[in-house]
Amino acid sequence: MKAKEYRTYFIEQLQSIYDVMEAESFFHLILEEKHQMKRIDLALNPDFSFSEEQIEDWDLILAELKKEIPIQYILGNTEFFGLKFKVNGNVLIPRPETEELVEWIIQEDLKIQRFKDLKILDIGTGSGCIAISLAKNIPNAKVYAIDVSPNALKTATENAEINQVEVVFLEKNILETNDLEMQFDIIVSNPPYVRNLEKEEIKKNVLDNEPHLALFVEDSDALIFYRKIAELATKNLNEEGRLYFEINQYLGEEMIELLHNKGFQDIELRKDIYDNDRMTKATFRITN
Repeated sequence: MKAKEYRTYFIEQLQSIYDVMEAESFFHLILEEKHQMKRIDLALNPDFSFSEEQIEDWDLILAELKKEIPIQYILGNTEFFGLKFKVNGNVLIPRPETEELVEWIIQEDLKIQRFKDLKILDIGTGSGCIAISLAKNIPNAKVYAIDVSPNALKTATENAEINQVEVVFLEKNILETNDLEMQFDIIVSNPPYVRNLEKEEIKKNVLDNEPHLALFVEDSDALIFYRKIAELATKNLNEEGRLYFEINQYLGEEMIELLHNKGFQDIELRKDIYDNDRMTKATFRITN
């Protein structure tokens, strides 16, 4: 069967679950992964055909998509900040909003034009996407990353190897940690921040497949991770060190108040590409 004909069938099969543009994007993601063909390659080779064996493989993927399993988990990888990352049910699928956080850190570092070596810590690293992207793009940085899940750390370690960077991974429950035992210039975290009351806003494919440990917090204490990490940052950030968070879009003002109460300065709240309050930056200064 010609690939173009199968594309029509593929999109028709998914139309009851996904819109046409999303279904078509799935088709081209699979085409590139399985056949190393981009959209333009298919346009230039309209007679390109799938073998019966290849169609069987495509049909298996189609069946998984009909179950609303994320395409990234089906393929086993995704792209983040121009890098390839292995993903599975032990880690969250990296989001475009998190790329914005990484870009912010890199641009701020360039602006400061540091000449010394930096120490960076990523708390709740998951797939390692933040830590690895920073290690790749800030060559003078020594990057450390913490996660409570040994399975997530296994995936993150593999991703560091895939992307040829050195990151020190540590298994640690941050809520049970009283001191990070070294000083850092930058601490960054994208911790769990979705309240249970917001579950109805979460798409089924996320709710049914991505690890709840990395997503949800109790409604009664939605800022539990932020408060703990901010406390640790007051002990383990160097003078003029920076603390970055990805945050719950509904809790921007509460985050500013939390950071202010912990003594941080130059607090900035930034919106993401969807115009939601999504990330904060704060500076640590020792006061007399």
